[in-house]
Amino acid sequence: MGFTENIKKDFSTLTVVLIAVAIVINIAAGQLVSFLKLPIFLDSIGTVLVGILAGPWAGGLTGLITNLIWGIISSPVAAAFAPVAMAIGIVAGLCAKYGLFKTWWLAIISGVIITVFNAIVAVPIRLYMFGGITGSGADFMTAYMLALGKDLFGSVVITVFTANLLDKVITSVLAWGIVKALPVRTLTRFSRPATVNS
Repeated sequence: MGFTENIKKDFSTLTVVLIAVAIVINIAAGQLVSFLKLPIFLDSIGTVLVGILAGPWAGGLTGLITNLIWGIISSPVAAAFAPVAMAIGIVAGLCAKYGLFKTWWLAIISGVIITVFNAIVAVPIRLYMFGGITGSGADFMTAYMLALGKDLFGSVVITVFTANLLDKVITSVLAWGIVKALPVRTLTRFSRPATVNS
């Protein structure tokens, strides 16, 4: 099966509906966490869910659209991080493709892998577009590291990695739990049901 056929298979009507639901989940959870000023984000549960069930391209598109919509309706900062959200979906889909969402402990490993790629994309955006401070709850960590005498780059890397490590591990385990709770009949309607079956 060629690349074009895979894309068509991944973007079924059911997947498009799932993407819409996932965008709502991402924005609702992200807004709640932002309102509470928690040092995590939880704004990519839907993105990881789509990546697991429909593959990396659908997951990446979910993250990208989520942040662009969120940036328009609420927080322009979210739009700036659209490439990060896209990377999260792509990496989650690739982790699922290689069997890293079959058990809860593999989901934890997936969360760590997602965190690494998240940091690679997010650190330059946070540094060069926002000077290291974005207005999220994680900014406390950056300020603390700066107060300890760390340089801005090191402070942002530590902040992005540590805040996202906990966040992406929780997100990955939650998404794994949601997928595991789906009936087999529903699961098999998606293009990649084998990615979560033990």
